[in-house]
Amino acid sequence: MDAITSVQMAAIDANCEYLGIRRLQLMENAGAAIANAVKSRIKSGKVVILAGKGNNGGDAFVAARHLEDFDTTVLLLGKKEEIKTPEAQLNWNALERTSIPLISVTDAAMFDQNMIKKASVIIDGIFGTGIRGKIKEPESTAIDLINTSDAFVIAVDVPSGFDPDGRKFEKAVQADMTLTFHKLKKGMTKKGAGKYTGDVQVIDIGVPHEAEFFVGPGDIQPFLTRPALSHKGDAGRVLVIGGGAYSGAPALAALAALRAGADIVTVAAPKSVSDIIASFSPNLIVRALSGDRLVEEDIHVISELIKKHDVVVIGMGLGTEGATLEAVKKIVPLCMKAVIDADALIPDVLKAGHREIIVTPHAGEMKRLSGVDVPEDENRKLAFVRDFAKDNDLTVLLKGRMDVISDGIEVRASRTGNAGMTVGGTGDVLAGLTGALFAKHDAFSAACAAAFINGAAGDLAFTEFGYGLLATDVIDRIPEVMKP
Repeated sequence: MDAITSVQMAAIDANCEYLGIRRLQLMENAGAAIANAVKSRIKSGKVVILAGKGNNGGDAFVAARHLEDFDTTVLLLGKKEEIKTPEAQLNWNALERTSIPLISVTDAAMFDQNMIKKASVIIDGIFGTGIRGKIKEPESTAIDLINTSDAFVIAVDVPSGFDPDGRKFEKAVQADMTLTFHKLKKGMTKKGAGKYTGDVQVIDIGVPHEAEFFVGPGDIQPFLTRPALSHKGDAGRVLVIGGGAYSGAPALAALAALRAGADIVTVAAPKSVSDIIASFSPNLIVRALSGDRLVEEDIHVISELIKKHDVVVIGMGLGTEGATLEAVKKIVPLCMKAVIDADALIPDVLKAGHREIIVTPHAGEMKRLSGVDVPEDENRKLAFVRDFAKDNDLTVLLKGRMDVISDGIEVRASRTGNAGMTVGGTGDVLAGLTGALFAKHDAFSAACAAAFINGAAGDLAFTEFGYGLLATDVIDRIPEVMKP
């Protein structure tokens, strides 16, 4: 069975909300499943629920409500005013209207150890998948008490303290059974995990396929934060290589990269258009090359620039002269990371030596790369993109009415965007945006997030300008989509 990381699960939760499936619904489904597991285990007896202040505790609160007919007690580790999410708070409020005993534990000395020892079943709802670092009190003592109890222990989603991604951890609940939601977590597949998880049951809580297949707001969350002590350049340095035949395309890509959060964006462009590109914005750093078009004589200068940047975005507005394309073939192998777009999308460039590469073709450019038409049937198109990505060991972001993204293993799609984005330049915006995200993240995640952000920014522009929207309107709305 597929296993996912805690970051992926958080993205799925947020994407469910975006699809109209509220977290409160998922929490209700999870809590009911926990209660059913208890009911299948015992017909009567003492049930003790140890609940944290997050959504893991919220799941446990729901379970308690479904177990009202049992001798059930809920121990909240903390104060009710400290409950962190609206969904968990709503379910705590509901518990307060029942006859179930509710005890707030704010200090390790407050535990009734005898009650815990006499429990038939203990439900561990202390921590979810987000726990990191040293465990504080009273949670640390709670884990110790659970582990010294003779009760049957059911962990909610993951045993508290256990790292769902397989990293080292201080201590964790040793459960007899773990009810994990939607899919296995990566850490559960590691050797020795069974000591903590016991019997793992994957519980369907109503997450639809679309929440994983279509890119949503959850997938862009990792791109919206940065360390408080960041310095210039830490958020990414992007080199755009383009222009010659056209001047607007590389400028649009560069401005999009800046709006997406890159710290430094440099445009390397032929001398004939470098001043025009610089005039677009004082925020752009422009390095003039030798002549009217990119040529092999420029490679020495470009190779030095590549060393100073995290990612190269190449192709926009270069033109298709033979000398230019020969230069492209020699530049791409010099790049550790590259986003290849527009005129640089030629078959030979993929054979020029493997690096981390994202290609961003539309259907016509994809035909030029692959030699065959992109299938119109959606399922065949998904397989086609996946196979091309796998065969060429790169990531594909196929632009279209529905963008398709694959690294040869996973296949995702984005359905943001609108018919107004057929205006020239939106593809250049996407390339620059992709480069900015790729600078500090992996190729597949960056391509997925870029497809969503570009389309969502286009949708915001469309609400104001309709079919009169411009590529610059899309750029201006990138920060609104990426607001933390």
